[in-house]
Amino acid sequence: MKLGIIGGGVMGEAFVVGLTGRQIAAPSEVTVSDIREDRLCELAGRYGVGVTADNVECVRGRDVVILAVKPQSLPEVYADLRGRLDPGQLVISIVAGARLAQLSLGLDHGPIVRVMPNLPAQIGEGVSVWTAAPEVSAEQREVARRILGALGREVWVPDEAYIDMATAVSGSGPAYIFLFMEAMVDGAVHIGLPREVARELVIQSFVGAALFARQSGRHLAELKNMVTSPGGTTTEGLLMMEDAAIRAAIIRGIAAAYEKSRNLGR
Repeated sequence: MKLGIIGGGVMGEAFVVGLTGRQIAAPSEVTVSDIREDRLCELAGRYGVGVTADNVECVRGRDVVILAVKPQSLPEVYADLRGRLDPGQLVISIVAGARLAQLSLGLDHGPIVRVMPNLPAQIGEGVSVWTAAPEVSAEQREVARRILGALGREVWVPDEAYIDMATAVSGSGPAYIFLFMEAMVDGAVHIGLPREVARELVIQSFVGAALFARQSGRHLAELKNMVTSPGGTTTEGLLMMEDAAIRAAIIRGIAAAYEKSRNLGR
């Protein structure tokens, strides 16, 4: 499978790592384009992939083209690629807010998959929510599944509206979790734990809790109650957090991120 990745940033690199690490594509079959020459040299030296500053060269002869640029860079990508893609090439876009209709018009191309991945894709533990334009064939859908599966879990949704929702939940979600983890570490330091000890305790608590939640299949409220003894320390901590409206703040934050995602596509 020959792939062209437009955008050599964090998520572009995640695709390189996942695709070459899972042997979906050899480094020689992957080409990355970017405007930063130093970044291209870094990717070529680290992973052995092809690099170029020319988007047209990046997509020429590729089976799959991955758009991994910021939304503000899309007009330049459209200018470079409009009318230059082969009808059989599959385009996978992870551009936040860019809807299928906009992408199809801007590229003058039909077979497009829209994806919202997240940061843990860098280590193969991400989750990618995706949908496809009607022009995407069944074979191309399977190709998309293979590619996104190299980044972690993939979840197909039938309606593009769910992509904006996923952006606010799983796309932005790691940032919310890192904020909560950081606050827990600061709280642990506040009561006297060394910071390096606090960091290890917090990270492993998150990892263990997430794995336990996945494997148990139980409702999250039930899992929370398993830790919460009547009149105990957990009850006291949860009471203080609920008094601070932490649950409402999280809900409002996700709603605000969702509205921002929708606005980006307008």
